[in-house]
Amino acid sequence: MNYIENRIQRELNILNETGGLRCIPNIGHDGKYISTLIDNVQTNMINLSSNDYLGLATDCNIQDKFMESFDKDLFSFSSSSSRLLTGNFSIYDATESLIAKTFGKEAALIFGSGYQMNTGILPAITDKKTLILADKLVHASIIDGIKLSNAECIRYKHQDYEQIENIVKKYYNKTNAIVIVTESIFSMDGDVTNLQRLVKIKKSYPSVMLYVDEAHAIGVRGHKGLGIAEEQNCTDDIDFLCGTLGKALASVGAYIVCSKSIREYLINKMRSFIFTTALPPINIAWTKFVFNNIEEWNDKRERLTLLSEKIIDKIRSKNIECISGSHIIPLMSGSNEKAISLSDIMQREGFYVLPIRHPTVPRGKERLRFSLNASITESEIEKLCSTIEIII
Repeated sequence: MNYIENRIQRELNILNETGGLRCIPNIGHDGKYISTLIDNVQTNMINLSSNDYLGLATDCNIQDKFMESFDKDLFSFSSSSSRLLTGNFSIYDATESLIAKTFGKEAALIFGSGYQMNTGILPAITDKKTLILADKLVHASIIDGIKLSNAECIRYKHQDYEQIENIVKKYYNKTNAIVIVTESIFSMDGDVTNLQRLVKIKKSYPSVMLYVDEAHAIGVRGHKGLGIAEEQNCTDDIDFLCGTLGKALASVGAYIVCSKSIREYLINKMRSFIFTTALPPINIAWTKFVFNNIEEWNDKRERLTLLSEKIIDKIRSKNIECISGSHIIPLMSGSNEKAISLSDIMQREGFYVLPIRHPTVPRGKERLRFSLNASITESEIEKLCSTIEIII
């Protein structure tokens, strides 16, 4: 073997020895259930590792309602091109107008994925005279976007607002612009960012802008389901308000709501937007349908909140720290091996809960992560609480 093949094999061996080797699971799907082999027996489990937080992706009634109004002759199954060439369709324009109107913003732009969005926006809007202040725990896609940019970057301690303000004070007169980058709900701990505090900092320094990724909040938080920014009443004060369409909204892709000038600039400068095939029009039609109905699912949002509170209370009742304030709930294990062991127990008890291991999280922060779903029943949540009691 050559050098690269040798290095690959060595690193695979290390991952295997330390419990960090991952593989694509062979699973079946049936509504909120996952099926896979356990001891050579096909076993059904409640899916607690999905981002389908409202249960929309498996709700046949909602899908039927969409199909009743769907004209297959109007929507292609492929755009076949970049939107700047021949890949734009009227459904794109209508959906982006709807999203912008729903948020009360000037404009919106849809992307192929959250990864494409986060790796493309920051390199486009920043330069060598820009400082990016990013939370230590932002998603890998944001980190990659920062690496692709020419901007200087400082990673601040997770949700440390005093440190953010101190850094802004220090660099305010040394740089042309500062972009504070955060998520609203963090995907590993499920904790919620105080966006109002960041807005207050922004308003004190005119050159500061806010970039907020609502990937895990859109659909599930806020009276209208528009995320933490709506919940904290600061949508108008966020310059780059981003979110994904493939989690609670059960579609595919991502979006930004922003000013008209920012949208126009991204269309012209964002490489990951310019040089990629647009999403199929049929997917955009489904996204438009979802946004047309997003306000109607308050009962699902309230149900998800109640389920989340039960699980968080159960974990805290055992004197185990749980900083989650959302439907994403970690249960710390402390090692890859322990996380795998706890996951095995959960699966044998009928819950598809996956281990989150190093290097996805730092060593010592390995965990199980419960991603709750509004379609879980009372009896199922009670059994889940009992199972947690067993493994703690």
